[in-house]
Amino acid sequence: MELLHIQKKIRNLLAERDGILLAHNYQRGEIQDIADIIGDSLELSLQAAKVVARVIVFCGVHFMAESASILSPEKTVILPRLDAGCPMADMITVEQLREKKLDLEDPYVITYVNSSAAVKAESNICCTSANVISVIKVINGKRPILFTPDRNLGQWAQEKTGRKMTLWKGFCPTHHRLTLEEVHTIRQAHPDALFVAHPECRSEVLAVADHVCSTSGMFHFIESSDAREFIIGTEEGMLHPLRKRFPDRRFFLASPTMVCPNMKKTRLEDVYNALLRMQPEVKVPEEIRIPAHEALKRMLAIPRDK
Repeated sequence: MELLHIQKKIRNLLAERDGILLAHNYQRGEIQDIADIIGDSLELSLQAAKVVARVIVFCGVHFMAESASILSPEKTVILPRLDAGCPMADMITVEQLREKKLDLEDPYVITYVNSSAAVKAESNICCTSANVISVIKVINGKRPILFTPDRNLGQWAQEKTGRKMTLWKGFCPTHHRLTLEEVHTIRQAHPDALFVAHPECRSEVLAVADHVCSTSGMFHFIESSDAREFIIGTEEGMLHPLRKRFPDRRFFLASPTMVCPNMKKTRLEDVYNALLRMQPEVKVPEEIRIPAHEALKRMLAIPRDK
């Protein structure tokens, strides 16, 4: 089916279904181009909760659709590719978390939003890469902290706050793949470019970055910068919204290996077929949704990092 034709058919179906299309920054460009809202995972779910729509079509990965279901239980949440998972989220199970909590004698658990609903439900509070520093700062200084599941984000936050934490050994394979050698190579090729890295990258990569921030933070940093060229240390899909928003700047991917296969699973045909069938639906059971929602609400009460 021709690109513009299927994009139009999707928009028509969304209108018929009273639906809204969310696309993560890492999605394919042709999907981002027809989305109602584009952004990071939690930002998308929060925006969707405010919109009067009966159906949410979430073009992202499974934990993101779960977050939308947690925050909008009255809405139908559709994930076009049910097999679009997150390797990092899969690196911790609720059973493993419960066992670790017993070992550490009831720690305060901070869980990155890149996690399953069940793990969120077993946590005290959630965090994003945009507010992790602020979240850590409000926790009672005497209570031990267990940070899950991303050790790279946790180590970066630990260094920024000076707060010692027990770090889960999970990681994002796409961000962890970026090496210091690759950064040196692309910097030599583009000596005038600033290197902006996502905190899911390795610590040695973050140490040489000009700025470390979430995907939403990248927009703010670039907008306020006088630089004209940027090396982007996150998933390849991020270049699409950056180039659209800042057509007068030049952007280079830190490494050609920074492509998430799960984010790229969703195609226009998948979105169209999902809307046509109203499947696959993602629904978080209430016994998990309610405590997971509490962990998210505690986080949302805390301002983003400055």
